[in-house]
Amino acid sequence: MMPDLPLDQIRTLLAVVDEGTFDAAAAALHVTPSAVSQRVKALEQRTGRVLLQRTKPVRPTDSGAVLVRYARQLARLERDAWGELGLSGAGEPTRVSVAVNADSLATWFLPALTRAPGLCFELHREDEDHTAALLREGLVMAAVTTAAEPVPGCTVRPLGRMRYLPVAAPEFTAAHLDGRSLPDALPEAPVVVFDRKDDFQDAFVRRLGRGAAGALRHLVPTSEGFLDAVAAGLGWGMVPEVQAEPLLAGGRLVLLAREWMDATLYGQQWRLDSPALAALAEAVTATATSALRR
Repeated sequence: MMPDLPLDQIRTLLAVVDEGTFDAAAAALHVTPSAVSQRVKALEQRTGRVLLQRTKPVRPTDSGAVLVRYARQLARLERDAWGELGLSGAGEPTRVSVAVNADSLATWFLPALTRAPGLCFELHREDEDHTAALLREGLVMAAVTTAAEPVPGCTVRPLGRMRYLPVAAPEFTAAHLDGRSLPDALPEAPVVVFDRKDDFQDAFVRRLGRGAAGALRHLVPTSEGFLDAVAAGLGWGMVPEVQAEPLLAGGRLVLLAREWMDATLYGQQWRLDSPALAALAEAVTATATSALRR
């Protein structure tokens, strides 16, 4: 028979993770630090798992992340129940936390949120290959991700494909690519990347039969800034089709090859019967249907 998970211990674990220290969690819960420590220790003994890394700030272990996600789901269901009973705090909005990649955020995702009025959104910007990790850790309720395999306790649905084009400024191509084949030129040319996790430009060069993009890399960690950096001639880069097309039409960018790369996006969210999450899923799916390639 599985042991029960006492709510006070689960909520205390969540408070420690959210507040970062045992002392801060004690202050938030209006109990002593000793009581917080005892509750966490009792929960660890009950589950037979180490649940927290005693670092600063405190972080959950893999086992702890499972219980943190469970705690957030309980809190979501509790708020939904109070709301349906008409007993939620006066004027208190329903908060939904979502992980989304920068390019989606800069292009199609924000209009989706306008289709779900009455919700309060807390957005976490993260690379699309890493947003699922925030779901796994229980830090968000939903995510736009490239992960087709559902995170445990989550549902997954396809959203569509986001197309990226290899582009550069005309003066950049004249200086670095003119008269050379693309497979020979790109591994030596300056390149713009989003951050150190960004492998998109390297993947494109590998598709051309070479090892990776050039060593001179400009890190520009915003979608709009990335586009501006490429248009300014700092380097070449893979730019979302919807952002690149106006600049290609106006001559500020040139297409390096009639090639592209697609990122297939999925929507994942907690498997809960929550009106807020259902409204978000419907809004995101409807917007993605018209904004992304099928």
